[in-house]
Amino acid sequence: MARTPLSMEPTGWFQVAWSSEIGARAVHRMTYFGREMVAWRSVSGQVSVFDAYCEHLGAHLGYGGHVEGENLVCPFHGWEWNSAGRNVCIPYENHPNRGRRIRSYPVVERNEAVWLWYDVENRPPHFDVPDIFADFGDDKTADDYYPPVPAATLFRPGLEIHPQYIMENGVDFAHFKFVHKTPFMPEFTRHDFSGPVSYVDFTIAFDEGATLENATSGVESINAGLGCSITKSWGMVDNRTMPAVTPVDENTSDVRFTVWIGRKPGEEHGDLTQYGKTMADFVIEQFEADVTIWAHQRYSDPPALSRKEYKGFTALRDWARQFYPDGGPAGVDPTRQPQSGAVIPASSR
Repeated sequence: MARTPLSMEPTGWFQVAWSSEIGARAVHRMTYFGREMVAWRSVSGQVSVFDAYCEHLGAHLGYGGHVEGENLVCPFHGWEWNSAGRNVCIPYENHPNRGRRIRSYPVVERNEAVWLWYDVENRPPHFDVPDIFADFGDDKTADDYYPPVPAATLFRPGLEIHPQYIMENGVDFAHFKFVHKTPFMPEFTRHDFSGPVSYVDFTIAFDEGATLENATSGVESINAGLGCSITKSWGMVDNRTMPAVTPVDENTSDVRFTVWIGRKPGEEHGDLTQYGKTMADFVIEQFEADVTIWAHQRYSDPPALSRKEYKGFTALRDWARQFYPDGGPAGVDPTRQPQSGAVIPASSR
């Protein structure tokens, strides 16, 4: 894949782990946005994410660092750092070093995942991670679904994928027939790109004569920036999904996918059943078909859009610009010439 002209450091919330991966008093090593990081859980259960290196003499806190109470302890000289990255104890001095601080990141645990807020200018969050149950406005809770982690998840590290690709997939009605082998193309019922959290809904009619009023299935999606997306599907298989693409460096991202399958009516609470696993595997298989495309995709700018595609793709790309440090693509891909011949509706000329 040619290097994308889009910045790999967009502002927003990005999944860096599933909550269960960071146990009590655990220290978890990871690399995102070209930075070595550690995530750690205090005795009280709070998860924090730091840059990985101690501000004292640069020891990597992920190799031998450990948790004592509410602090992370450096393995080299025992300096202790609280959840805000401030030094609170030097074991051989009477006072901590108040002038140094490890960079810490805003963190939210939601939807069985750990989300990190990243912003190149270190600005605080200005929108929230959506709740996969509360924010769809129905009465469903996690008890109505099989627990998804770890059996109903997908993790594909280090792929040449940009987070915006998955967002563009959400307005791409035409790919359903060709990638997912469906006999239909969906009808979009909502495109709302008015804020940093966008909403895209579509309805699927299975019969040739079906209308939106009697269609039998649909999807609602909430997209909080470019890194955080949740969907609710209804009509056929009751499921909710959470795709997440998190940049690792200038060329690659980690891809995670979490699937909640609705329990059968009257079924008691419990672990994922064979039915739930079968349904989850089917949903994951569909997502993997998209991943295969994204992993070998070149960002096309401007794209050669058809008339029906123009409105959705243009709205999404305009919306996406707000999350980039430079307000848009970082430059023209030097491996190719700019494209021409994009089809633009007469009303937009």
